Amino acid sequence: MPPSGLAILIGAGPNTGAGIARILSHPSHGNLAVALLARRAEPLHELTASLRKSSPNAVLEAFPCDTSAASLQKTFAAIREHAAFEGLKLHVAVYSVKHSSKKPFLDETRAAFAASLDAYVGGAFSFAHESLTRFFADHGDAPLADGAKAKGTIIFTGTLGALRCSAEFAAYGAGRAGVRQLAQTLAREMSPKGIHVVHTIANGSIEDADGEAQKTGKKMSADAVGKTYLWLHEQEPCLWTHELDMRPAQEKF
Repeated sequence: MPPSGLAILIGAGPNTGAGIARILSHPSHGNLAVALLARRAEPLHELTASLRKSSPNAVLEAFPCDTSAASLQKTFAAIREHAAFEGLKLHVAVYSVKHSSKKPFLDETRAAFAASLDAYVGGAFSFAHESLTRFFADHGDAPLADGAKAKGTIIFTGTLGALRCSAEFAAYGAGRAGVRQLAQTLAREMSPKGIHVVHTIANGSIEDADGEAQKTGKKMSADAVGKTYLWLHEQEPCLWTHELDMRPAQEKF
């Protein structure tokens, strides 16, 4: 069965990203062709090969890419021209980039603080800008009020740091909170236009595994995150989730 559409995932790593890509691409789940984006080329190609091996009928292509505006513009253009995605409309875009920075505040510099925000929040801005441009190009710009169908879903994977953070996490907390606010303003602007914008809060460890830690609720499985993201995408416009806490059963909060 050919893919029903296209998904673009940036932050395609061996845990969370692997589960999201596996579920979105698997013919019995999302059945979407998936463009996998990550900064480091070698691990990205290894992940793509592993996912193809576990799901031979899935369509997955790797695009080494960072979060700079120039890199994202170039990569989105390459995705549009790629033969594997010919004729496919964008349905899902996922920003699931790691962001971690810890240091005593007086050891922080303005330059390092700004660079952290540019890489993470600026990256989210550029990814959203490219994704929205593609959504409207593929599906038109008619709003839901005019009878148009939903155009697709953008999901930002956040953490508890978007709500509160500990000492020595100035850049991390500012970045996570910034992307959360970006998601909110996009949701308010884009929902009437038929684009579902979601911010998730991953509170707890995520592993690409289905072992004892998952069965006893100590850690989340990457596939469970992927299934949750597919469920979010499949929601009808009569009920759209904007923010969702995700945690294993034994996680304290």
